[in-house]
Amino acid sequence: MFGEIAEKLKGKKKVIVVHGNADMDAMGSAYALRTAFPDADIFAPNSIDRVSKLVAEKLGITYIEQCDFSDYDLTVVVDTSSPDQLENVEGLPKDTIIIDHHQPTGKWDGYELYCDPARTSCCEIIKDILDENDIPLDRTTGLMLLGGMITDSGHFQFAKPGLLEAFADIMRRCDINMDEAYNLTVAQTSMSEKIAMLKAMERTKFDRVGNYIVATSYGGSFEASSCRAIMASGADVVFVGSQRDDQFRLSARATQEIVRRGVNLGEIMKGIGTETMSDGGGHSGAAGLSGTGDVEAMLFICMKRTMEIFRELKTEDLQEREL
Repeated sequence: MFGEIAEKLKGKKKVIVVHGNADMDAMGSAYALRTAFPDADIFAPNSIDRVSKLVAEKLGITYIEQCDFSDYDLTVVVDTSSPDQLENVEGLPKDTIIIDHHQPTGKWDGYELYCDPARTSCCEIIKDILDENDIPLDRTTGLMLLGGMITDSGHFQFAKPGLLEAFADIMRRCDINMDEAYNLTVAQTSMSEKIAMLKAMERTKFDRVGNYIVATSYGGSFEASSCRAIMASGADVVFVGSQRDDQFRLSARATQEIVRRGVNLGEIMKGIGTETMSDGGGHSGAAGLSGTGDVEAMLFICMKRTMEIFRELKTEDLQEREL
């Protein structure tokens, strides 16, 4: 598979597209491909997130925010589970190559999709493409790949052995120390983010089944940070949403302990997305949902679905005690 992808990328003028508010996994993947297969631009149609901007400034990474696909021989989309994540992007060529690691949503049907949902990050897939085609890693590329692995693994909370092995290999080959890689993605919490988290905690609703707690809240921004803050207060699963006109967006997070019990937020969000004609998906411990509708109604559906799963876990707990 990796040799096939490389052959298609060689010798063509390319545009590498990242999802809206692109994170470090998307930017790290895009930058590594651009460096390995020159004559390429990174297209961020709906900007990049705060950490990615910080890293881009530190390392001098450039990207474009406007693009005419007809100017390129090939289009590649990385770390994007659905075309719905490419807001306001029109005319995506049908021969576009998709490289991703999320649970497939079926929305890339008709495109050339290379997806491995067993990977914690898309950067791991990109590293394999480079390695299996004997493409060397320079230091900046190594840092970008490490940054994507760090952030998408929740600073290693959700890391699998494969990610840790890939991470260590890059550190050795590029002579990168752990503190350098780790500090690359560290950004001070802004006042607006602090306020958003506090407001989200103030608006939190929760319910429990046995020893399991699910919480929901809403705000105007920093949904992922708000999820983590509420989870740090004791919730096992958290959903935080925001509403802009008739559009909603939800972020979901779960503790690693609850993920080990079989809770998969990516599957939950994908299922709800299918039922409500929204766009949902992600990983076991971190996922998202977006679309048209009322955010409070969607939060209620998420809580109800999670409570059903918690009841199943409680039943399992009781059966284990009886044995």
